[in-house]
Amino acid sequence: MRRMRGIGTALGGLLLIAVVTPAAAPDDTPAYATAWRPLEAGLELGTFPLSREAAYGDSRARVLRVDPGYYELHLLMAVAAPDSQGHSARQWCQHAGLVAAINASMYQADARTSTSLMLTRHHANNPRLTRDNSVLALDPLEAGLAPVRIADRTCEDFAELRPRYGTLIQGIRMLACDGSNTWAAQSRRWSAAAIGLDRQGRILLIHVRSPYSMHDLIEMLRELPLDLVRLQYAEGGPEAQLYVRGGGEEYEFLGSFESGFFESDGNALALPVPNVIGVKRR
Repeated sequence: MRRMRGIGTALGGLLLIAVVTPAAAPDDTPAYATAWRPLEAGLELGTFPLSREAAYGDSRARVLRVDPGYYELHLLMAVAAPDSQGHSARQWCQHAGLVAAINASMYQADARTSTSLMLTRHHANNPRLTRDNSVLALDPLEAGLAPVRIADRTCEDFAELRPRYGTLIQGIRMLACDGSNTWAAQSRRWSAAAIGLDRQGRILLIHVRSPYSMHDLIEMLRELPLDLVRLQYAEGGPEAQLYVRGGGEEYEFLGSFESGFFESDGNALALPVPNVIGVKRR
């Protein structure tokens, strides 16, 4: 497998998953009109029903929408942490003073190394560029650059972009340059975490606990009023997690089901993960 399997020995405790249920809208109001819940300036949490019912869970997507004018993204890695250890998304936030965190990418069996390119100005987690076509770029090194980019190597010059950002995280793309679905249909299903950008350049941190094939999930995310233009896969199964604390509220969303590995909706462990994308107030 392409990532660490440690649910049986994970360090963690039983946790309650907080869920926001949007208020019912009047009959003449679009269902999605009340989906976004403001937490702080530039930070909104959305709860969206998906168009197909899953075998487990509530068949909803949780989306944290982040305005980069108020917040910046940081890559946190176990290889650069003082204790050299992985932590749950919640623990990463507590240790680093973040308002949110999500998985950065899949990782190898050493529970430290990303499966593809991952580096910051000061640390190289994995210096190897693989065949994956999506690259999340943070920490611009020149004035005037977008604070966050998700580059598609099939239609953008990554060699030109690479030296202009201090942090790069390579992953599997979920949308092609024209917005079409890049995943083939398949029978396997799992919980998922993903990182996207909308047409206004806002960051979308997406978590879906209910298990779907990635092809079907992408199709349903495209149906939502997210205005997605880029989408990069971050993690799946029990390891997929999103933690948010802002405006006096706190939410933790955990993955569970994965075909062939953990075929249950019963996971309540916030597993330690080695690398996360953290959201920090400017």
